[in-house]
Amino acid sequence: MPSNTIRLRPPSRTPAQTKSAKLNKPTKSTEGTGSSASMKPKKGTRPARPNVASRPTATAPEPIGAYLEESSLLIDHALDEHLPRASSKPSTIHEAMRYSMFAGGKRLRPILTLAAAEACGAKPQAAVPAACAVECIHTYSLIHDDLPCMDDDDLRRGRPTSHKVYGEGIAVLAGDALLTAAFEILAKARATTRYPTAALITELAHAAGSRWLIAGQVLDLEGEGKPTSRNDLKFIHRAKTAALLTASLRLGAMAANCTSAQLTHLTDFGQALGLAFQIIDDILDVTQSTEKLGKTAGKDAAATKATYPAIFGLNASRREARRLTALALRSLSTFGARAERLRHIAAHLLAREY
Repeated sequence: MPSNTIRLRPPSRTPAQTKSAKLNKPTKSTEGTGSSASMKPKKGTRPARPNVASRPTATAPEPIGAYLEESSLLIDHALDEHLPRASSKPSTIHEAMRYSMFAGGKRLRPILTLAAAEACGAKPQAAVPAACAVECIHTYSLIHDDLPCMDDDDLRRGRPTSHKVYGEGIAVLAGDALLTAAFEILAKARATTRYPTAALITELAHAAGSRWLIAGQVLDLEGEGKPTSRNDLKFIHRAKTAALLTASLRLGAMAANCTSAQLTHLTDFGQALGLAFQIIDDILDVTQSTEKLGKTAGKDAAATKATYPAIFGLNASRREARRLTALALRSLSTFGARAERLRHIAAHLLAREY
């Protein structure tokens, strides 16, 4: 049983990288000259492959801040190994895949996968393939979501979106490639006595398919500018956000050979936490700046999308996020100290500002 004081150590970190991570500042890339993450590359040029050890990191209070940072680095190193090199032919598509993948995201979903494995008594490394697969799905969905035919956004994670750098066609294909890569990576996951590898693949495919993730995106598009009931809004948020977040936890638990009771409790935790996460996202879209969010603020209101603040109001939305977080935490009561990571993550997400 892993101790709650154990901290994940990513492979091959140099002293310079360790010092940089402590300062929460990116190190100078060793591949290409690079540029500020908020600057759009010059027309006709493509950014060099980022140094995964120098990725921007989220700021969070101890004890969870160091855990988030180190888990992110562990996942980044694994993703760097799984994805084709940027120089692999055709280089354009592989550059585009890596451009979005290593743009400095929070890595929330894969971190939840690792933490769920710990909660079920396994070492987090057992869930790394599942964690990488989840992040591939998430990143593909963001690339497609930003396209002009979808949300039409020029900024993601403080950088120009994929289609602004590579064009719409390559952006579509980069998303397609990451979607495919997710299942290639997950197929390498080790089976356990309770869960064959096929069960993990089915789990992710179900959450990312037309009944959940894609269903939520479809209803989100169709609901623009139209009256949306509270129940419909809840389903949209459960589908487009909570489903993949819940699957992230379930995959980590399955990789740890969890019991059926543990899987049920983590499912309940994920469904409540996922909805709270999306409510906070809705709130931040109307209360924070573009610079703070790393994406265009106010987009939901401009597109007349159905959101919690629009339908329930800001104060009621905040109360609901707190209620759902409390509900999520109650689902962890049977795990004891092993779920402390998950408890800290839930509190961190409720208090986040971007």
